[in-house]
Amino acid sequence: MRPNFKFFLGPCVLESEALVAQTAQVIKSLQERWQGKATVTYKGSFDKANRTSLDAFRGPGLEKGLAWLQKVKTDFNLAVMTDFHTVEQAEPVAQVCDVIQVPAFLCRQTDLILAGAKAALKHGRVLNIKKGQFISPMEVAPIVKKAASILPREQIMITERGSSFGYQNLVVDMSSFALIQQNKVAAIFDATHSVQMPGGLGHATAGKRELMPYLAKAAVAAGADGVFMEVHPCPEKALSDATTCWPLDQVAQLGDKLLQIFAILRS
Repeated sequence: MRPNFKFFLGPCVLESEALVAQTAQVIKSLQERWQGKATVTYKGSFDKANRTSLDAFRGPGLEKGLAWLQKVKTDFNLAVMTDFHTVEQAEPVAQVCDVIQVPAFLCRQTDLILAGAKAALKHGRVLNIKKGQFISPMEVAPIVKKAASILPREQIMITERGSSFGYQNLVVDMSSFALIQQNKVAAIFDATHSVQMPGGLGHATAGKRELMPYLAKAAVAAGADGVFMEVHPCPEKALSDATTCWPLDQVAQLGDKLLQIFAILRS
C-alpha cells in the first residue's frame, strides 16, 4: 500500500509574522481534517533569490525567517519546509526545518545538493530537490545519485514543476512522475509554479491560477506522491507569485478532491 499523500502548503514568501500565523492556523486545521489520509507540511521562503525585478520583495532573511518557521513548529505542531540557496545555509536550515529544499534553478549544483544531503542526514530531515524546468525527467537520475551518495533515498524527494516550452510558457509531462519514481524517490507535483508564465509580464512572472486544480488532479491521477501548493488569504495582494497562489479558503475543497483521487488509486 502506498504511504499517505503529502501536502506542502504555505505562502510563497514569508511576508510577515502575522501572515505566517494566519496561514499556519488554517493549515493546522487542514492537518486535522486530513489526519490519517495525508501528511501536511508548512512551507515558506525566507528569501526569494530569483525574483525577476531587482525591486521585488525578497523576504525577511535567514535569521528572522527561520525564527518564524520555528514558531510555526512550536505553536502549531506543524512540520516546516523552506529552501536554501548557498552551501552555508544548509546547516542552519536543517536545524529548524523538517524538509529542506534545493530551488529549481539550482538543482544541478553538486556542492549545494551534497551540502543539503549532509545536513539532512545529520538532523534526520528530508531533502526536496525541485526539478528545473530546463531538464527532462530522465535527467533527474544523476541528481538523485548525488544526494543518494550520502542520504537514504526514502529521505529524498523530487518535485516536478513543469518544463519550458517556448517563451513564457511551461508544460507538465504527466509521465514524469513515473520516471522520477524509477529512482526510488518520492515524486511531488508543484501545482503553483507549473502554471507560471515566466517573465510573462515583462517586469514580473505571470500565471494561470485557474488551471491549478486541473493539473493537480491530473498529477495525482498520474501517480504523484504529493502536491506542493502556495496559498495566500488574498492572492492578488501576495508579495510573490500573486498570479499563481491558491486562495487559502479554497484549499480544503481542492485538497479533498485530490485525496479522493489518491484513495481510488491506492485501493
